[in-house]
Amino acid sequence: MKSWPQVYIPPIESSFDFPQLRLYNTASQSIEELPRKNLYQMYVCGITPYDATHLGHAATYTTFDLINRFLRASGARVDFVQNITDIDDPLFERAKRDNVDWSDLATSQIELFRGDMVDLHIIPPKDYIGVVEAIPIIIDSISKIREAAPTYSVESDLYFDVHSDSNFGKRSHLSKEEMIEIFAERGGDPSREGKRNPLDALLWLHQRDGEPGWESPYGKGRPGWHIECSAIAMHYLSRDTDSQFSIDIQGGGKDLIFPHHEMSAAQSKAISGKEFARSYVHTGMIGLDGEKMSKSKGNLLFVSKMVNEGISPMAIRLALISQHYSADRMWTQSVLDDAVVLLEKISIALSREEVAPTKTVINEIIGALSNNLDTSGALDALSTWCDKTLEGSVGGEAGELSRAIDSLLGIAI
Repeated sequence: MKSWPQVYIPPIESSFDFPQLRLYNTASQSIEELPRKNLYQMYVCGITPYDATHLGHAATYTTFDLINRFLRASGARVDFVQNITDIDDPLFERAKRDNVDWSDLATSQIELFRGDMVDLHIIPPKDYIGVVEAIPIIIDSISKIREAAPTYSVESDLYFDVHSDSNFGKRSHLSKEEMIEIFAERGGDPSREGKRNPLDALLWLHQRDGEPGWESPYGKGRPGWHIECSAIAMHYLSRDTDSQFSIDIQGGGKDLIFPHHEMSAAQSKAISGKEFARSYVHTGMIGLDGEKMSKSKGNLLFVSKMVNEGISPMAIRLALISQHYSADRMWTQSVLDDAVVLLEKISIALSREEVAPTKTVINEIIGALSNNLDTSGALDALSTWCDKTLEGSVGGEAGELSRAIDSLLGIAI
């Protein structure tokens, strides 16, 4: 799958000291320091392309872009992989509703998504992989799971025994009753007759009428949701043989904590024999004007439409990072207005021939970001610097700060 064009990342002077990045790990329920490494492996779950990029997507991908930027600026390499769930029930349902071919719908929405990522200055993944193109990899991964862990069939559909992973449930910290309830709400089938355990995960779905199917040793059909990410991540990210973890960061919205990330991690462990991710990092949900933002409510805000209406993508990005990534938060007109005002304030200050000292504010931005992506602290430091500059303070270099803002925050002025 074609990714989007590379984003230019201005260099930061080597004189700046980068503390180790500390992030909240959902599995341990604590803020943990990432070890210092030359190469980090990060997998972030992608969209199901039945719609274009809404603000919830944008908030998630902006967050992991900040992580990517910080690690790169510290001198490390980042192997970042992202999937596209271009086979899934919501995609088929939307295509049927609109009387269009499901693959044509997916193609059109993926193209919109690429454009949104360019507008928001998101660094593209090393590998951007659709499920359709990954079918052979997924089939091979299922074979590896079957060799290592219990699987069984229910009416020609293949299931994975999630409790073959002794750590199942320890990443999401939910009771069995909570897991079953959430599983049913998020596309699972806990009440299906014939399953050995309500929470067992679907590996391969036998072809249904009117749906696509691919030949496999398990019959003609398509993969389950969770094995798709397990297979893609384990194939495209080179595992660290010296670590107890396969990758460093598994990321996505907090709605993916269960069942998706819990089940993907259990399957990945069956494939490799190792815990999947060192850190499970999740972003909060974005609401709109006091209500949950969802397709069922019909109140989703799409990045492409906002940009077409004349809203600056940099203002959207700035608004998204103005509050902490892990918090559930509301999008309102005032949030956007405040971002527009701050963006203009930064632009005016940077256009001055003489500006306030810049090294201190860059160090403050670096320090805030290293502390579990404290973006509000970083923006407060930047706003204070603007005030000092506009009051006449001198001694800094505007270009130095402009490059740092672009490199670290992804905001191009």
